[in-house]
Amino acid sequence: MIELFEDPRLDKPSNDPAPASLVKFRQISQDAQKGAGEAKIKAQHEKGKMTARERISYLLDKDSFFEIQSLMESSCTDFGIKDKHIKGDGVITGFGRINGREVALFAQDFTQLGGSLGLAHARKIADLMDRAIEAKIPVIGLFDSGGARIQEGVDSLNGFGEIFYRNVKASGVIPQISVILGPCAGGAAYSPALTDFIFMVEGISHMFITGPGAVKAATGEEVDFDSLGGSKPHSEKSGVCQFVAKSEQDCFRQVRELLSFLPQNCEETPALDTTSDLANRPTPVLERICEMDPKKAFRIHHVIWRLADDYAFFEIHQNFAKNVVTGFIRLGGQVVGVVANNPAHLGGALDCDASDKAARFIRFLNAFNIPLLTLVDTGGYLPGVQQEHGGIIRHGAKLLYAYSEASIPKVTLVLRKAYGGAYIAMGSKFLGGDFNFAFPSAEIAVMGPRGAVEILYSRDLKAQTDPAKKEELKMKMTQEYSDKFASPYQAATNGSINEIIEPAEARAKIVRAFQVLRTKRDPKRNPHKGNIPL
Repeated sequence: MIELFEDPRLDKPSNDPAPASLVKFRQISQDAQKGAGEAKIKAQHEKGKMTARERISYLLDKDSFFEIQSLMESSCTDFGIKDKHIKGDGVITGFGRINGREVALFAQDFTQLGGSLGLAHARKIADLMDRAIEAKIPVIGLFDSGGARIQEGVDSLNGFGEIFYRNVKASGVIPQISVILGPCAGGAAYSPALTDFIFMVEGISHMFITGPGAVKAATGEEVDFDSLGGSKPHSEKSGVCQFVAKSEQDCFRQVRELLSFLPQNCEETPALDTTSDLANRPTPVLERICEMDPKKAFRIHHVIWRLADDYAFFEIHQNFAKNVVTGFIRLGGQVVGVVANNPAHLGGALDCDASDKAARFIRFLNAFNIPLLTLVDTGGYLPGVQQEHGGIIRHGAKLLYAYSEASIPKVTLVLRKAYGGAYIAMGSKFLGGDFNFAFPSAEIAVMGPRGAVEILYSRDLKAQTDPAKKEELKMKMTQEYSDKFASPYQAATNGSINEIIEPAEARAKIVRAFQVLRTKRDPKRNPHKGNIPL
């Protein structure tokens, strides 16, 4: 009998030559780590882009990456694909940590066949996502790909299907984050669209279903890559992208910050944070809102900053549908999602895009047990032929559905005006609001007092021929209508709001309300609801 091992306490590095099998394995592993070679890596750098491995190293905690399936390669025998022996098949998959938290990660490698997606490539991603769903940890995808690998024919399309299926299976179960760091074309663009958040980088990120050449051939329109599918059109017009960064490094910083507000999965809540900011810190500056004309504009961010712990607000979808503001704050250390009308843009009115933006964010909060604060200052749904024909009824209904469906803690504060259907839609008591507050300056009514007077007293106003007296009469009737039908006291009397609060006490009241509601919902008993793209 051969004694293979000595006393383990005597283990020490061996000076003997490595066995041949280990030498072979180490060489294959090193070759796989090198990717497509120095020339391709240099070309990637010349485009102002990191390599896939550099990105992983920058995003994750130091030395935390645990790679899997690094030696997997394509089984395609056509067009010389098999002969190239491309280890990893153009994508790196594995697990790592961000601020000590486990995440699953894949990074497409543009230096290998342009990061194109073949069947092996897709199955690596699908297998990673299966492990992430089972382990209940977030998935982050770094996209840099020329799209489907034409050489593999329908197999590459089937590969997309496998990934899309996992995206939907993971939706609302674990957070999914997509980072676009190069081209993301054709069918490849639909996987990020199925995830919760999309990041893009100015100058290097492009998403489109058909490229500029195909667009010109089909429609005759001439357009460049940036104008068609760059970060600007997708963050401002289409709403596809939630975050835009100046550089890859800035993008990874934002990804890490976003994760700090999220739980690992739908069975957990976001971690409580410590803060030196007092829960009962006064906010006297908010008293200025009571002095403002309801028709005058101001940036809602100034209210959010003053309510939040340490005046910090992490905004989402900053450049899209600016009439509604969404994002994360902390209140007493607890993560809270904010949906707020922004009077600085379209007077805070709700339109098609704003309704979609707010509704999907609310559904994300509901899926991942994040409480919701709604700040209301809106004159209603945006009127106009374009909005009606654009489906404001259909889009506005999504917002009603999202609020009604959400079983998370919901606190609403009416700052100034809350008119018509938009009052109901913005987290009203009768859509399941837990605590609904209002400032003394709030106006809650079917419509604005001045407009209501012009309808209700049209005959009296027409009978008055003197312009000065007519305006005096209108002002008097407007004040009477406001006092009787638009007053927050009337709303408090019938239970539409729970309490009228001092602006200086707004932070203290809201923090206290969320403390009361902290045990409202048991995440483990929450029925799974996917976060469908709206």
